[in-house]
Amino acid sequence: MIVMKFGGSSVAGAEKIRRVAAIVKSRAAKNPVIVASAFRGVTDELLALAKDALKGDASRIALLRKTHEQAAAELGVDFKPLSPLFDELTELVHGIGLLKELTPRTRDRLAGFGERFSTRLIAAAFTKEGIPARQVDADAAGLLTDDRFESAAPLPEAEAALKKYFSTIKELPVVTGFIGRTKTGEATTLGRNGSDFSATIIGAALGAEEVQIWSDTDGIMTADPRLVPKALPIAALSFDEACELAYYGGKVLHPHTLVPAMRKNIPVRVLNTFKPDHPGTEIVPNAQKGAAAVKSIAFKRHQAIVTVSSPRMLAGPGFLARIFSAFAKNDVDVDMIATSEVSVSATTSGAKDLEQLKADLSGEFEVGVAKDKAVICVVGDGIQATPGVAGDVFSALKGARVNVFMISQGASKNNIAFVVENDAVQRAVEALHARFFSA
Repeated sequence: MIVMKFGGSSVAGAEKIRRVAAIVKSRAAKNPVIVASAFRGVTDELLALAKDALKGDASRIALLRKTHEQAAAELGVDFKPLSPLFDELTELVHGIGLLKELTPRTRDRLAGFGERFSTRLIAAAFTKEGIPARQVDADAAGLLTDDRFESAAPLPEAEAALKKYFSTIKELPVVTGFIGRTKTGEATTLGRNGSDFSATIIGAALGAEEVQIWSDTDGIMTADPRLVPKALPIAALSFDEACELAYYGGKVLHPHTLVPAMRKNIPVRVLNTFKPDHPGTEIVPNAQKGAAAVKSIAFKRHQAIVTVSSPRMLAGPGFLARIFSAFAKNDVDVDMIATSEVSVSATTSGAKDLEQLKADLSGEFEVGVAKDKAVICVVGDGIQATPGVAGDVFSALKGARVNVFMISQGASKNNIAFVVENDAVQRAVEALHARFFSA
């Protein structure tokens, strides 16, 4: 059995859904389970609708309905199964407008409608194409999560619940990605682009032979092709390499995707819906022998550096504990850390409100925040064991006249991460790609 996840770009319109049906039919012997995203752009429209609802504006509902009615008509399937969902959406939006309140809990409930819409149409289209299919809401199937709305994580008991549910289904399951449910029945989401995470959660629960992530690229690339048009697909990555790329801004995978697959040693393959014969990128437990030291370059823009300093830190115990307890108290995630005798610097999202963190630390420390930064990460399992890689990285940056504000390498054997200005990302990534991947 395999799990096949199709992203929004793969199911954006009737022609593409028929293409997906042909791909699924060609793999019918492997007993696939399908996980699907919302149609491209629909989740963004739903989140914009949530904001509009605070002002009493529900006009986007008509546009969303038209999009899905048109898709149903082009596919030649019935729109009626979606009508109760649009009634539910209308009622929810009306409630937001009346209360003038939009909580993460409500936003999650609203954001999940896209997958509930798309999977009903996709399942109907598959059945029409001769593939008997059943639409499945993942939350109803047992994808239980914690209550961290907008970034929920699966609960341990979800695995048994999913396994039990899917054992009863005879048709091809077409499952909502992205959404789950708390034990008390509240709708949750796994975070933006969370459908690939849904796929590996389900794959781990069902003991899949492989989880396939289908998108509009030839796999995971040596760099973001929007910055580097000559970026190349990578044949294979280790779990560790792929995790680093996802965490540091790689666009193909959700950051938590690989955790369930790693736990069960299930390979994950990233494939192109529009080139189904392309081998894509295989993600496996261990690195290949003899592979290149550097595999890819990832980046995250709009980061901030928080620097905490005090001369009293010199040889003083407990300072780090006090600093990072303040980060935890304020729910500030940390990506990179660098320390000296009298200071600690850490990176976090630049969108985070850091004023309370500064206030909590300022009584004991000097605190500075520098925003409009970006983290760039050079990834490869061979980096630590290959002499000269760090020298090549910083030589390339020097040649591109890119200033580096912070560096981290020692914590990981497979990456070199550093911080630059937001507007230096293009120059930096182009220079690094030319250094490591030019023929």
